Amino acid sequence: MKDISITILETSDLHGHICPIHYGTNQPQSLGLAKISSYIKNVRKTEAHTILIDNGDNIQGTPLTYHYVRNQDTLSNPITQTLNHLNYDAAVIGNHEFNYGMKTLKKAVSESEFPWLSANILDRETNQPYFGKPYVIKSFADGFKVAILGLTTHYIPNWEKSEHIKDLTFEDSLTCAKAWVKHIRTHEKPDLLIVSYHGGFECDLDTGEPTERLSGENQAYAICEEVSGIDILLTGHQHRLLTGVVHGVTIVQPGCNGAYIGRVDVRLEKTDDGWSCVSKKPAIVNVEPFAPDETILAMIQPYEDATQTWLDQTIGRIDGDMIIDDAFQVRLKEHPLIEFINKVQMDAAHVEISNTALFNNQAKGLPTEVSMRDIVSNYIYPNTLTVLEVTGQDMKDALERSASYFIIGDSGEIEVNPSFYDPKPQHYNYDMWEGIEYTINVSKPFGQRVVSLSKNGQPLDPKQHYHIVMNNYRATGGGEYAMFKDKRIVREIQIDMTEILANYFMKHKTVKAEVNYNWRVVKER
Repeated sequence: MKDISITILETSDLHGHICPIHYGTNQPQSLGLAKISSYIKNVRKTEAHTILIDNGDNIQGTPLTYHYVRNQDTLSNPITQTLNHLNYDAAVIGNHEFNYGMKTLKKAVSESEFPWLSANILDRETNQPYFGKPYVIKSFADGFKVAILGLTTHYIPNWEKSEHIKDLTFEDSLTCAKAWVKHIRTHEKPDLLIVSYHGGFECDLDTGEPTERLSGENQAYAICEEVSGIDILLTGHQHRLLTGVVHGVTIVQPGCNGAYIGRVDVRLEKTDDGWSCVSKKPAIVNVEPFAPDETILAMIQPYEDATQTWLDQTIGRIDGDMIIDDAFQVRLKEHPLIEFINKVQMDAAHVEISNTALFNNQAKGLPTEVSMRDIVSNYIYPNTLTVLEVTGQDMKDALERSASYFIIGDSGEIEVNPSFYDPKPQHYNYDMWEGIEYTINVSKPFGQRVVSLSKNGQPLDPKQHYHIVMNNYRATGGGEYAMFKDKRIVREIQIDMTEILANYFMKHKTVKAEVNYNWRVVKER
């Protein structure tokens, strides 16, 4: 009998990270494709058969990718250029691939020397996979072949700008997996079938108990449970570190930003009936011990130099203190950074009410001398602004959703509701408002926590209509804000919020750090 070993490597949710640095501080950080490259090259020296797959969300997410799209897009995309250099076998379309628009995505796909897969993103006119291939077959000289099927969370219409996806339909991932796995097993007869799904797990891997609202955003557990014929399921989207076996399917999820890489070592044995899979061993590899690949760094240096020059431009100053010492306290008590962002949004949209979030716990606020680096390290998403027409009741419902961010812990103090950080950090789904006055009492039951709500000192009329500015993600209902979904769009400001913030500084030069304490979070029995 003859044994064959295959090593499957997975990156996912790279979010534009190539260089091992934190752009907000410019300090070294153990992440990115340059470090991953060193690991991949090391594996290929020792393993005769390798398959390398990216699971999606790779072309968006850093100042480098943002600057490239805005200022260098006549050049080749630095991410696809790097993936080409590393000889990826396939990539899956992720939800953030659409953030910069279809023109940027199509350019990245056209420049790639590997196929982009997504069986369930369909052309609206033809009902066929929009990006060409739902799956690929990789054949090896030893006579065995591997099928790789790509799937993408079909929840994208709940987040993405409609003009970016107007030619597409998104089929249910689970339904699509059932059909295509059956097709591949029947017609291709692969010795190993891999599904690479840009989506995550909605249930506990061991118990099968739901860990989130079963919206359809993440269907990995159901795919393992209900779709027969899958050997390996590569996952992502949630930024989790996962390995295991679910209903006989070997699974991996390798975190985000290129800090880790997923690996599955497969051993096959040749029998009279063909190749038989003897073992599948999943692992997550931390790339920290590996030095960045100097070839990769040299290749993208022109992009990096231009990005760094742009980031270090001073664009304005702060009069007062807009530094963040504790992200949790920002959400408990109004902070000048949040007030500033809301005021800029209202200024840009010409409305009186706004909401925004503190997007992650690493935000440091703005120093006295403000550069583009400071802007992009605090406002990390390529959001634009949308003005919606909503009712007073819609605002109350939205505030109740935000109020669910808090619980009273065992110590009797206000804490973060675990559903906002497990299984995936979702601190960006807690909004703070300007233009209205409100009080959240965390001691009250969920849905009954907004104990006062007014505008200009007068109670908000539940039936009256108001114009509210918010980011485009929230305006589509993203973050379980269903009250905003399908509401009338009054106007859209098609400029990235980072650019709007920079323009505000360039116009006003100096911004005063201040708050008006229009909202409170309390715990009163």
